[in-house]
Amino acid sequence: MSSPAPNEKLLKALAVAIVDHPRATLQELARAAGISKATLHRFCGTRENLIEMLLAYSREVMQQVVDDSDLVRAAPAEALRDLIDKHLAHREWVLFMVFQYRPDTLNNHGWQAYLSVLDRFFLQGQQAGVFRIDIAAAVMTELFTSLLCGLVEAERLGRAAPAGTAWVMEQMFLHGVTAAQPHSALSQGLRG
Repeated sequence: MSSPAPNEKLLKALAVAIVDHPRATLQELARAAGISKATLHRFCGTRENLIEMLLAYSREVMQQVVDDSDLVRAAPAEALRDLIDKHLAHREWVLFMVFQYRPDTLNNHGWQAYLSVLDRFFLQGQQAGVFRIDIAAAVMTELFTSLLCGLVEAERLGRAAPAGTAWVMEQMFLHGVTAAQPHSALSQGLRG
């Protein structure tokens, strides 16, 4: 990412505080973030304003992640690795989005540009013959973001090791959960 926002450290601390203490008051959030309630009140005014600020900043961070990834010039598999690594470098924001998710979150908070970049990336990967063509690019975007969010939450819960998340995500996204069985044998086994 380019130069950090002046309040980036505070925003990140507040995002983590909200994830760790979802029902906390402004005073409790301020304490968790290491600032006074007065400072937090001057910064955002209300808890609702704070959530809106954090949603807006998380959108900016994720947009910067896709903008900084070399999704056009790099080979699709290499670009996917880079995309995963850049997202995981901002785990706090991914986790914040997990905890703030509502069905209308991505539609009503300006996430369309972010999703469009991912859709184009997966479509280009399909056109290059790297990604399957029997699954729509938009569905791949949904699978990518869902897998990312799920793994970051699993890290938080201690169910996944942070050191292996990028590798697991790449393997699961590109190869799924099947062992080295041929596709036809697997589908017969599931149907039979």
